[in-house]
Amino acid sequence: MEKEKKIPEQHQKRQPGIETEMTPEPDSTVEGYKGSGKLESKVAIITGGDSGIGRAVAVAFAKEGADIVVVYLNEHGDANDTKKEVEQCGKRCVLIAGDVGNEDFCTEVMAKTLSEFGHIEILVNNAAEQHVREDIMDIDNTQLEKTFRTNIFSMFYMVKAVLPRLKEGARIINTTSVTAYKGSAHLLDYSATKGAIVAFTRSLSLQLVERQILVNAVAPGPIWTPLIPSTFPPEKVGKFGENVPMKRPGQPDEVAPCYVFLASKDCSYISGQVLHPNGGNIVNG
Repeated sequence: MEKEKKIPEQHQKRQPGIETEMTPEPDSTVEGYKGSGKLESKVAIITGGDSGIGRAVAVAFAKEGADIVVVYLNEHGDANDTKKEVEQCGKRCVLIAGDVGNEDFCTEVMAKTLSEFGHIEILVNNAAEQHVREDIMDIDNTQLEKTFRTNIFSMFYMVKAVLPRLKEGARIINTTSVTAYKGSAHLLDYSATKGAIVAFTRSLSLQLVERQILVNAVAPGPIWTPLIPSTFPPEKVGKFGENVPMKRPGQPDEVAPCYVFLASKDCSYISGQVLHPNGGNIVNG
């Protein structure tokens, strides 16, 4: 019941959106979450880690003992807030700004991670963008390529960058979406990338299983993150999440435990799978 917060109509004119400009701000800091050392001494790279789900995952990982590399586009204020949250947990946090749709940048992320920490155990591919278009004819080549570069090309680039340094027991966790299973008439290209991420997760898990590197994914439903007010018109934002069985949007800190589970030894016999924190939608996936 405490998560049933009224979301007023609102819109942000830029994407990515800014968490501090949201009303109410998302629950991203996993208050009350007490770690038990599940990720002690590990290093995690989290793309899109500046806000929303990425921030919640960064904080939860830090509470479990991991140092964090937050990769983000240009939301410097949000990223610094995440850094503060991680450091309050007693862990280190390195911020790296740039476009994950660029392979050279992804290679740079890995180089900086090794320079700071010397090792990497967990990769969370979470960065994404979406743009509402009611008709496929309105999706031009520029938007199509940019959405695919950010949402799925980046996962290939990041995996290729980190894989040579991953050892047995490492984890790769990809963020897909409920739209990969249910579809979305007004987020056609976004949904297509999220479906690709499911196939990518399953296929990569088969490729890496003999190396004992586990690959899984999380498919959130309607979660209150900066992507929402920066994507949808005010009237839709005001009703966001009302169409799921739980009748409300989820908060990032309700999703983060899925990532902790998949990053820890608790999921030692799970690979190629998808978890579904989506407010009760049954998606058969």
